[in-house]
Amino acid sequence: MGHGVMSRRDLAVDLGTANTLVYQQGKGIVYHEPTLVAVNTRNGAVLGVGRHVRELTANDPGHVAAARPLQRGAITDFERTQQMMRIIFRRIGVGRFPRPRVLVCVPSLLTPVERKAVEEAVAGAGAGSVTLVDEPLAAAIGAGLPIQDPIGNFVVDVGGGTSEMFMVAMGGLVTGKAIKVGGFDMDEAIQTHLRRRYGVAIGELASERIKIELGSAYPAADEPEAEVTGREISTGMPKSVVVAPEEIREVLADTVRVIVDTTRTCLAESPPELAHDVLETGLFLTGGGAMLKGLDMRLARECEVPVHLTEHPLSTVMIGAGHLLEYFPEYRATFTVASRG
Repeated sequence: MGHGVMSRRDLAVDLGTANTLVYQQGKGIVYHEPTLVAVNTRNGAVLGVGRHVRELTANDPGHVAAARPLQRGAITDFERTQQMMRIIFRRIGVGRFPRPRVLVCVPSLLTPVERKAVEEAVAGAGAGSVTLVDEPLAAAIGAGLPIQDPIGNFVVDVGGGTSEMFMVAMGGLVTGKAIKVGGFDMDEAIQTHLRRRYGVAIGELASERIKIELGSAYPAADEPEAEVTGREISTGMPKSVVVAPEEIREVLADTVRVIVDTTRTCLAESPPELAHDVLETGLFLTGGGAMLKGLDMRLARECEVPVHLTEHPLSTVMIGAGHLLEYFPEYRATFTVASRG
């Protein structure tokens, strides 16, 4: 058959504040790395993307800096986002002809201007056409929920820079909220706490590790303390401190409270018959932040509904977008909102 229609593999992209994932039609997830670029500090050129960035900055800290081109789900550096996507597309072997159609998942709180920026950056990186889909919708599909049915499916997606709580029914978002709060706020709270209380500075990777190992949203029985090593601010020398899990839980409490309270409010404000469905089927918790120990317990207790953690919290949105790509080309228009505004 040669080239032509068959050789084009369309793509779905989850362009997150923390991680970028790409799903290639017929292949599945082909890219899953941090949303990071390494930048040459002298001329601003992008030298690398993803995992590779830490290595580049470690080897040449004088001339290479790591940068996050997105904040709170929105593009803050258009050029670098476009270059990052171009490098990713090239890496997964996207050809110039035919250019792939690309489905991009975005947080529902993006403004029309911010949505336009996503479309233009991805198009400029080599997409033939770009369609946007709201993340909570993709998450609900990825969680395997019957979103076409007239029943309430409630999704809580806790990302790095944003969290979204939405009721999904009849193929669309019914009610809900997106907030600019997420996993990065937890990491930052841990860094601030160690600096203020112990005079110790740690990097974002270290604070994320502490969150994963010691952090929680709900007390547990066996909670061993752990040693944390950072740089003593006064001397610049390495220093170790012993940190208790309940201390870290307290540090994360504000961020967790906002997520839990917003979820409870969204459930209370959703149509009663749909909220009633959620009392029986429960809410579905996903996103990287969903992996915080005890967050499911805490939501279940305070929202008084069963809580299910999705099977692959980091890639639920991507799995849903991939599903749209593979199975709903003909309904794609009904699921996605091209450019709003």
